[in-house]
Amino acid sequence: MKRIRVGIIAGGWSSEREISLKSGKAVYEALDRRKYEPIFWDIKEDLELIFRERDRIDIAFPLLHGRIGEDGCIQGFLKILGIPFVGSDVTSCAISMNKKLTKQIFEANGLLVPRWISLKKGSPLSLKDLNFPLVVKPVSEGSSFGVSICRDEEELRKGIENAFRYDQEIIIEEYIAGKEITAPVIGYKELEVLPLIEIVPKRGHEFFDFEAKYKEGGADEICPARISKEMEEKVKETAKTAFNAIGCSIWARIDMIVRNEKIYLLEVNTIPGMTENSLFPLSAKKAGMGFSDLLDRLISLSLEVNGKR
Repeated sequence: MKRIRVGIIAGGWSSEREISLKSGKAVYEALDRRKYEPIFWDIKEDLELIFRERDRIDIAFPLLHGRIGEDGCIQGFLKILGIPFVGSDVTSCAISMNKKLTKQIFEANGLLVPRWISLKKGSPLSLKDLNFPLVVKPVSEGSSFGVSICRDEEELRKGIENAFRYDQEIIIEEYIAGKEITAPVIGYKELEVLPLIEIVPKRGHEFFDFEAKYKEGGADEICPARISKEMEEKVKETAKTAFNAIGCSIWARIDMIVRNEKIYLLEVNTIPGMTENSLFPLSAKKAGMGFSDLLDRLISLSLEVNGKR
């Protein structure tokens, strides 16, 4: 049987380049060689090569985290080339990368988010009815780059300055103390939410920042999450609603905070990390799905969506 040629696209130019390369290499190594013929591309180096080999690829697997990858750019490029790809389309990727648009869509769909404002560079600041502590974050950035928790005006000033290093517009939102839960979702017609993960950053990390995410021992990742069965079902239904509201397809990870029986949506990751320390493979393993099996399922669903099976 002819093997399926999978173009794994990683690297890129974003602040998450190194994590993207790790994700891409992990996927390259894990694909079942009996069924797949993987090709690894660092888009920063191989952009012309992707263009030249476009007719030889059955499906692309974008693993570009952050800008160029999760914001719809690579998806648009692949559509122009006529290459089917794993994951959500241009529009949903662009929306999910923009935290302002994501919050607006969540609210329009009756989902709860922390109270928030947006601030453009050079605009006057008015906190309205927001009270400390506050979270400051760039509108379009991933892996917690530029994120700060601020407990007073001086910390807020520094947090705003830091966030503007990454973007021209930022979000300031109320800090919600509670259980940080992430929900991996798979599907495009019938959705499945894999076992929920509770994230507990260790000492030295106020929240799930870059080091807590990617350095071994930076956080406890408890799967399944320590919540009641009733709350688990509510979280899973909320994750499905959020997935559909943004228009996601194939896979995404929905981040939220659970506090006092309320579920606060934070953001959607349309290209979750796939390194050895990543949350999506951890959840899949808890569901009895090995890394290779997870990849096979994502690719099979994507081929089905594109009418290739």
